[in-house]
Amino acid sequence: MLKKIEHMNINYKKHIADKIKLDGISYDHIYTSIVLSENLEHGDFSLPCFKFSKDLRMAPQAIADKVKADFKLDKHVEAVETVAGYVNFKLNRASFVKSVLENADKMGADFKAKKPNKKTICIDYSSINIAKPFHIGHLLTTAIGGSLYRIYKYLGYNVIGINHLGDWGTQFGKLIVAYKKWGSKEKIENGGIAALTEIYVKFHTEAKTDKSLEDEARFYFKKIEDGDKEALEFFEWFKKITMAEVSSVYKQLGIEFDSYNGEAFYNDKMGAVVDELKAKNLLTKSEGASVVDLEAHGMPPCLILKSDGASLYATRDLAAAMYRKKHYNFDKNLYVVAYQQNLHFKQVFKVLELMGHDWAKDCVHVPFGMVSLEGGGALSTRGGNVVYLNDVLNTSIQKTKKIIEDKNPDLKDKDSVATAVGVGAVIFMALNSSRIKDLVFSFDRALNFDGETAPYIQYTHARCCSILEKAMTECGRSLTAPTVDGDVGAVDDRPQDHLTDNEGFAILKLINRFDTIVESSAEKYEPSILAKYLIDLCQAFNHYYTTHRIVGDSNRVKLTELVRNILKNGLGLLLIDAPMKM
Repeated sequence: MLKKIEHMNINYKKHIADKIKLDGISYDHIYTSIVLSENLEHGDFSLPCFKFSKDLRMAPQAIADKVKADFKLDKHVEAVETVAGYVNFKLNRASFVKSVLENADKMGADFKAKKPNKKTICIDYSSINIAKPFHIGHLLTTAIGGSLYRIYKYLGYNVIGINHLGDWGTQFGKLIVAYKKWGSKEKIENGGIAALTEIYVKFHTEAKTDKSLEDEARFYFKKIEDGDKEALEFFEWFKKITMAEVSSVYKQLGIEFDSYNGEAFYNDKMGAVVDELKAKNLLTKSEGASVVDLEAHGMPPCLILKSDGASLYATRDLAAAMYRKKHYNFDKNLYVVAYQQNLHFKQVFKVLELMGHDWAKDCVHVPFGMVSLEGGGALSTRGGNVVYLNDVLNTSIQKTKKIIEDKNPDLKDKDSVATAVGVGAVIFMALNSSRIKDLVFSFDRALNFDGETAPYIQYTHARCCSILEKAMTECGRSLTAPTVDGDVGAVDDRPQDHLTDNEGFAILKLINRFDTIVESSAEKYEPSILAKYLIDLCQAFNHYYTTHRIVGDSNRVKLTELVRNILKNGLGLLLIDAPMKM
């Protein structure tokens, strides 16, 4: 489990759990069993006691009665009731409101990263292939990995973002052959990755009838391996063209990396891995190949070297893991890679364990599902059926701009707002569902301003900014970046008179959970937890907006400001910008 951050706000769930003692029931079991009440009339938190009935050999209601009898009320919890085996805890709303508002003042408008905790997390994500399209299939790994990068940074971790480039293999031999036969410098320079893909597809089409092309490709890749000057110049040129194009996409997505060490980087590091496997008697021969037998662990053998001595993905991943441990001394080493690689990573982590590296337990595969466009088929670079991620982003931006021109033609900075909303819509659709689910991307769903989408959250953020601007205007002030330090007027001395009604209190409870939600997203490697939380907050606030007059009431304006800050910073952790006007 990741180290918990220090909360400036009170963790009320923990506060309640700390005061409950049941002999034979662990604290963790009690803590995880406490849930938010669905009906505020029944209280704010509930403990279902039927979960403990078997271990304690007591009826749920009897356990509930005992918990109530032993629980000491304090300034935070003002009442405890039992019903049908549940213990319901009611918070002191005035105390709660005061605590949340005080914490908000300390946080300010732009949430700062937590105090560094001296732990390092490596995140291997995106990992694009050189000279191949940066397509929509890369959306999930890039968005999930990029969001986790920001989330861990916020929580105070030293984070190393790694783009493990696919920059090695016979495909480079194929590209050299294809270029020599059908390409030109001008065509490739002007066409970029699309031009490289075109000749790569042509190679595979022609190779179906001309088998000699495959031999030529192997010949040229061998020349790359041997350091041939011409072959290496082609290799570096293809790499340069690819990185120039993908960098623009990463910039649009707000993605950053600390290392681009890919497969080629580990060429001179695999020998040491093979030597260690041999020294520890872990390598055996199987049909000429060198493997680590994993039958005893319920897995097929892990291939380390082909019969001709060539390395494989596992060899490189073993070398990469050992390099990262030595170079970064990570506490966690994450691989945000599709679920099709489940077996591969199980094998690699098991081999590291068998080698005696106890840190193998700190290597984690973070799998995700497949992604496709609505109405589209499977993606294949060889077959030419490719949907470029850059095209998806640009299409989303153009569709957003059309919506803006129809609904708010006088909006200033339409282009920048369209970019923020269009790109945000694509990212949020990738992050809003559990990462293991397959995603069928739909522009209509992604750009729905009334659905569970980024535009809906961004619009709610803009609504908050509009309310704050009106409040500032009434005070004779102008709005630039409102903060919770008094820009919109002092909070009334008795906020409980304004913010303890059910709707306001529900919003404050959501606000109080922000750090816990971010922690949970990190622990479960699930940005979707944060995404769904932001939707819940928007829905609660929009209901509040329709039922309460906000401008003119400083406490309600303050509440609006807190919602705005949470939405802005929460979206930021999801790689999404928050325009002030839409």
